[in-house]
Amino acid sequence: MECGVTAATSPTPTGILADVGHRAERSPARTGLHVAFKEKGEIKEKREKFLTAKYGHHQMSLIRKRLAVEMWLYEELKKLYDSGKSNGEKVGVTSEEVEVDMDELLDMDSEEQRRRHLQGLLINAKGSKSDVNKFINDLLEKAKTL
Repeated sequence: MECGVTAATSPTPTGILADVGHRAERSPARTGLHVAFKEKGEIKEKREKFLTAKYGHHQMSLIRKRLAVEMWLYEELKKLYDSGKSNGEKVGVTSEEVEVDMDELLDMDSEEQRRRHLQGLLINAKGSKSDVNKFINDLLEKAKTL
C-alpha cells in the first residue's frame, strides 16, 4: 500500500525545514540581545550607599524617649540663655554655646555629682538662679527615666 501527499496541497519536508530555519533567524526573543562591556575608566557616577537598620519596638521607644528629652533640653537651654534679651535683639541666638552631654551626665555616679556638673556648665546663664535650679531639677528627673 502506498501513501502520499500531493505536492500542490502541502509543502515538501525540505520546504518545512527551510521555513523553520528562516523563522528562527527572525525570532523576537533573539532580536536586540547583545552584551555591552564598559571600560574601567568609563564609570560615570558611583551611587552612594547607606546602611540602614531596623530596631525593635522596645528599642524604638527608648530612642524616642531619649530624643524627646534632648529636644526638651535644647529648648530649655535656649530659654535660659535668651531670657535677658531686649525686644531689639534677635531671639534664639546665644552668645555662648553650652553643650550638655547626656551620656556623660548619665555616667556620673551620684546625683550630687551631676548637679555640680550642671551648675558649673550653666554658670553664665542669663536666666535667674531659680530658673537655673528648676532646670537642673527637671533635667535630673528626666535623666532618671532614661
